Parts: sequence; C-alpha cells; structure tokens
Amino acid sequence: MVRSSEDRDFYERCVKILLADKFPNSGLESLSEAGHECDLKPDLNGDTLPGAIGTAEILVVRSTPVTRATVDSGVNLRLIIRAGAGTNTIDKQAAAEREIPVCNVPGRNAAAVAELVIGLLIAIDRNIPDNVIDLRAGRWNKKRYSVARGLYGRRLGVIGLGAIGLAVLERARGFGLELWVIEKSGRATEVQQRLREIGVRAVPGLDALIDQSDILSFHLPAVPETRGMVNASFLEKLHPGTILINTSRGDLVDEQALIRALDEKELRVGLDVYRDEPGSNDGTFSSALACHPMVYGTHHIGASTTQAQSAVAEGVLEIIAAFGNSQILNCVNMPG
Repeated sequence: MVRSSEDRDFYERCVKILLADKFPNSGLESLSEAGHECDLKPDLNGDTLPGAIGTAEILVVRSTPVTRATVDSGVNLRLIIRAGAGTNTIDKQAAAEREIPVCNVPGRNAAAVAELVIGLLIAIDRNIPDNVIDLRAGRWNKKRYSVARGLYGRRLGVIGLGAIGLAVLERARGFGLELWVIEKSGRATEVQQRLREIGVRAVPGLDALIDQSDILSFHLPAVPETRGMVNASFLEKLHPGTILINTSRGDLVDEQALIRALDEKELRVGLDVYRDEPGSNDGTFSSALACHPMVYGTHHIGASTTQAQSAVAEGVLEIIAAFGNSQILNCVNMPG
C-alpha cells in the first residue's frame, strides 16, 4: 500500500508517537534517535485513551482498546499500529472511514505464545498449580499428585495454522505427541513442507479433527466466522477428558456452554484469554470460567516475554520506517 504525497510530507518531520502500552527501551531509543517525539503511557485503557490521544500522529498499542471515540479524538492521527497480531480490540472501520491505516506485527510473538501453550498443557497434565498451592499452604499430598496420564502418544489437534500454530506443532513434536490439523487446499508450499518435516497428519474437517484429538489448541483470530465457535454443539462432540487450550482470543468461546461441559464431560482447560477480560494491565476481574477448578488460567501473557516484545518492537520500527518511505506494511483495514 502506497501513501499519498501529503503523508510523505507529514513524515519528513518529527512525528509525535503515542505508545499506549509497554514498549521496550531499545525501541524507544531507536525512535528518539530518528528524531521522533515519543510519549509512553502504558497505563492507559480504552476509556482513558480518547482523552490522551491529543495531537499524536502515530498510535502504538498492544492490548489497549482503540475505540471510535479514540479515532475521532485523534485529530492528527495518521497511523495505528498494533504491536502484535490480533486487531479485534481496534475499531478498524472507524479508522478506515478516516483513511487511517491499521497495521499489525504478525508472527513475531509465535515462539512466546507456543511456549505458553506447552506450559499450560504440562501444568494441566501434572496439576502443577494445585501442587504449588498445597505446598505453600503446608499440605503434603503426594498421593493426589502422583496420578498423571502423561503427554507422550496423546493426540494434539491444532486449529489455526498461522505462525503460532506451526510453532506449537514444532514444540509438541518433542514431547512425542501425535500431531493433527485440518486439510486445507491452497496452503502455502513452505507451510506444507514444514508440516511434512514435523510429521503432522491431516483430516478432512473440524468434526474429524475433534474426533481424532484428545487435546485441542486454538490459534484463530476473532472474526465473525470464529466468534463463539466453541459452543454447546462443538463441546458435545468432544471425548470425555479432552484438554482444550485457548491462547488466541476469548471471543472464540461460549463461556457458559464451556462451564456446563466442564462438569458434564470432565474436560480440562488452559486459558490465556477471556471474553470480557480487562482492557488495562491491572484491575479486578470476576470470571466464573477462570475460577472453575478444572481451568488453569493466565493473564493474557502469551506474548509477554522479553524476547517476544523485542521482536515485536522491531516490527513496529519497520512499519514506521516503511511509512516514511511511501509504504504501509501489514495493513488490515483498507485495500492495498
């Protein structure tokens, strides 16, 4: 996507950049060295961002929601960058109406999210969080925690084959899991090659994958086709004792249906995302699903490693640099 001459003129001077989430110091230094004015405000949330956008020309966010109110309040706003992959918390239509590109940084956090998937899976199998809670409370219960099925030879189905899904498959192979995905025509040659190298097998559709798997890991964006896909009908098809891992988007899950299925089918669940999770870095959060004893949850931290954030920051810098050279990278809300 090529920018207009007006945008080129805009970028040939110092640009005001509002970073409404945490951002590595190395990235801030690089932006400052390039002559840009950076305003780091990591404590903003969806409600306070409209009043803070001011005259910023570039807005960089991670999980902070960008509402229509923020877009409308950004009188000088020319570019919105999601420092990560998912853009479901950004009002892309409002930005498109003002011809403001929304760009993301896909793939740079794949290793970090995949590591969390494996961590949740091991934690569920070995009941690690409950082990820790009992030890800290002075309770020794080796009998209870000596019962674990183990992961070797179990069947993992991965739903969604972007960079994160592939990274999960690569890591799961080392644990001796059988690896399964859904067949898809037109899959990129390099992806097909990686699947063959990893030893992944394919089935013709979602129902077949559910039937084949005793572990399912979700790696999908929140779009109309995927929202609420983990519903009563989906859950009814699962084998008793199936493990579900969701580190992608909370909107994929009908949480009330999942709570019912947890009790009826003895499912185990690992979650890093929730339908109504807070839009800020801290605060209160009341979730019947997160509190269920068969659920191990984390605080939407999949991409929150130093390694991942440094890689994502590099991607943000690349988008900003490209913007200064008449190019818009990874635009998700306007045609190229």
